[in-house]
Amino acid sequence: MERYGQIIGVKPEHLETYIECHAAVWPEVLQMITACNIRNYSIFHKGGLLFAYFEYTGEDFAADMAKMAADPVTQKWWAIMGSMQQPLETRGEGEWWANMDEVFHMN
Repeated sequence: MERYGQIIGVKPEHLETYIECHAAVWPEVLQMITACNIRNYSIFHKGGLLFAYFEYTGEDFAADMAKMAADPVTQKWWAIMGSMQQPLETRGEGEWWANMDEVFHMN
């Protein structure tokens, strides 16, 4: 299992809508997340930033992310959510959510 932390901005005028959308995530999106071996997925908000944490239990992260990205329902969800997000200027090339480096973990 691999742990992932990611961060992105949320446009202030869309925060309430973003939270409302995540209170009722489309079932097909949740099913795809599970099908792509993501578990224990959480998104937190503080001061205009969203922090996501999830655990990946599969064996080929790139293939699972490509599978998710190819899903038409997920694409529609991402288009709606993406319009509310503000990617960090410091994100890596090709990233929307900026991947974070883990500096500490305790079981």
